[in-house]
Amino acid sequence: MEDANSVASLMNSTSSKIQQLQKAFAELESHRAIALNWKWKQLEDHFHGLEKSLKRRFTELEDQEREFDVKIVESREMLKRREATVVAKEQASLERLQHKRDAAVFAITTALEKHRKLFSEEPAVNNSEVHGAAPVMEDKLHDPMTAVNNTRELTTPSENESATVKMYPELVKLCQEMDSEGLHKFISDNRKNLAVMKEEIPIALKSSNDPASLVLDSLDGFYGTEMSSSDSKKDSNLLGLRRTCIMLMECLSTLLTNLDQEFIPGIISEDVKERAKVIAEEWKPKLDELDVDASSGNSLEAHAFLQLLATFGINSDFDQENLSKLIPMVSRRRQTADLCRSLGLSDKMPGVIDVLVKNGRQIDAVNLAFAFELTEQFSPVSLLKSYLNEATKVSSPNKLGNTSPAQCDVNEKELSALKAVLKCVEEHKLEEVYPLDALQKRVLLLEKAKADKKRATEVAKPQSKRPRANGVGYGPRVANGATDKNFYPRMTDRYPQYIYDRPYCYSVPTDNHVSPVLGTAAYNLPLSHGNFFGAGYQYQVAQFLH
Repeated sequence: MEDANSVASLMNSTSSKIQQLQKAFAELESHRAIALNWKWKQLEDHFHGLEKSLKRRFTELEDQEREFDVKIVESREMLKRREATVVAKEQASLERLQHKRDAAVFAITTALEKHRKLFSEEPAVNNSEVHGAAPVMEDKLHDPMTAVNNTRELTTPSENESATVKMYPELVKLCQEMDSEGLHKFISDNRKNLAVMKEEIPIALKSSNDPASLVLDSLDGFYGTEMSSSDSKKDSNLLGLRRTCIMLMECLSTLLTNLDQEFIPGIISEDVKERAKVIAEEWKPKLDELDVDASSGNSLEAHAFLQLLATFGINSDFDQENLSKLIPMVSRRRQTADLCRSLGLSDKMPGVIDVLVKNGRQIDAVNLAFAFELTEQFSPVSLLKSYLNEATKVSSPNKLGNTSPAQCDVNEKELSALKAVLKCVEEHKLEEVYPLDALQKRVLLLEKAKADKKRATEVAKPQSKRPRANGVGYGPRVANGATDKNFYPRMTDRYPQYIYDRPYCYSVPTDNHVSPVLGTAAYNLPLSHGNFFGAGYQYQVAQFLH
């Protein structure tokens, strides 16, 4: 601002300067020896032009300066408003955070109170009273080491879990006795209630002195018999044993999840980890024999191996890249996402999803994309449409009437794909971006074609005739390939002649007045026979055309 004032004062003094210059020029002209080409008028016009130009430029600069000052004021006001908005948002966030923290503290306090109350009430005594084993349970509760394990290291079950433990208290006894074989047998005998059993087993494992070793003992026999992978898939007993092994490891993981981190080393000790590593090293070579495509994302062997590493925390001893290659073998199983997180494979999921898409398993890819929030990178709608295109590229609506075995297989494949897509869309709430009307109509068409084919097959099958109500049987059927060319080739089936020899036919008067049906010439029957059955009902003799 000071510079502008000094410039303005200098510009105002230009007139006096010009006057001084005019006097100097006149004095110079009076002393000149020769005539000058320049006239004062020219110099004066030149200086006045410079003066006007400078004043115009100065005025423009002042206008720009005022505009700049206005913009500065507006910017400062905008910054103040934004600052106030940010402060308000920060305050609201702090209030929400405080509310959540208070709720968390309240929940923790409530859980601790339940913990104290449940252990003070000694719920294990109720389980023993049901089966008359009160002395054993009481001794265990009063054992100092057991009390430390059960009251200090293990968390207390919720009220619902303590209620369900009374349904199968045998599990508590089996876990106390470290009876892995008996545990397997009990689970197999009660496999109809696996959902209830899975909620109860983590509670029963608390009564074991070494639940981790008990679970490791239960893994014996997972590869106990030497048989090919194809034969093992047909052995229902082995499949049941493997599912039980996986479930027990999952139950141990559930137990560990409910523990404080400081108490987990008391259960998963270094000795237990070393034993788990030995088992994992024995299982690992067997996974190389598995067919990735044949497993269809539902391999029990791969699931058990990954669950073993996750449950006992030994995944860091194995190459993460090799572990990620096993995920497509278990992609259809509901525990896959949790397994990947436990094994630290979340960052490998984009590569796993790429493998699934290349192998035509877009449904599994969509499920994993939602589980790991990768739907922006892998569009669910595009994947589902690609899956349907693969399933329907050899099938078209004009082939619905084709009943050849090959076309039936194609229609069945398309029907399965459509139902899988419908289920996936409904599970992930994609109806707005992927309308289902056209898919549902196509499903109805394929199911109608399937039902029509089934009815046609049933009609084509020969139907066995039922015996008549009056007890008269049928004679032997004429084969389809018979060469008999009679006009009525199967007439003997309808009117078998051996019925006249039945023991309950009896002689009656022959003066009946039965009119012939097809003509006057009838078969000559003995006069001792009348046209009556043993039940007293009259019958007519059919005439045959030859």
